[in-house]
Amino acid sequence: MPYRYGYYFDPTYILVLIGVVVSLVASARVKSTFHKYSSVRSLSNMTGAQAAQRVLQSAGIHDVTIRHVSGSLTDHYDPRNKTLNLSDPVYGSASVAAIGVAAHECGHAIQHQQGYSPLSLRSALVPVANFGSAAAWPLIVLGLVLGGAGSTLCQIGIIFFSAAVLFQIVTLPVEFNASARAIRILGDTGILGQQELPYTKKVLGAAALTYVAGAAAAILQLLRLLLLFGGRDRD
Repeated sequence: MPYRYGYYFDPTYILVLIGVVVSLVASARVKSTFHKYSSVRSLSNMTGAQAAQRVLQSAGIHDVTIRHVSGSLTDHYDPRNKTLNLSDPVYGSASVAAIGVAAHECGHAIQHQQGYSPLSLRSALVPVANFGSAAAWPLIVLGLVLGGAGSTLCQIGIIFFSAAVLFQIVTLPVEFNASARAIRILGDTGILGQQELPYTKKVLGAAALTYVAGAAAAILQLLRLLLLFGGRDRD
């Protein structure tokens, strides 16, 4: 009997829908939380850029360049050229939300300086994950055309997609650790007072949920691929 789930409804789409809903909820949560605490000005009156400079100096890092980049919540640390890139709502804002995000990115710079192994692993996985996510579906489609579900090409495509999923999973400890470092340093340096830290924790906690949601969505998609194409041909 030919292998198929039916022409009008594929029940495995439920896994994709769950992943989409989880990701949308997490994205909405981080945006609303950041917006809420962007209106709370820090007592230190330091901007995100100034706080980042202070955090880096306290960690003994003097070779990282802080840059202003366009966009909203496009903040990131680039280990290739040691640049800390802060977005429009973070770079010049003195809110507890902006300071928290800036300190989080500093956490990645500190990880890089100290050779934090999960960060090194994630950096090594970047080209593999990019190639895997780009090649997975073309291989699966080609496998379906030439050999049907469960063909060798389909299974290779699933392996490639697994590399992208692994990247999402490895990202989790990297992001959680960066946030923990940020909260600790902000408190130790006095950039934020003890009454302000809970606000920043909420911002960073909401941001962390987006990575959890991304990993969950990727795992659900992988599970769907395994259900559809992971076995040998069914005849």
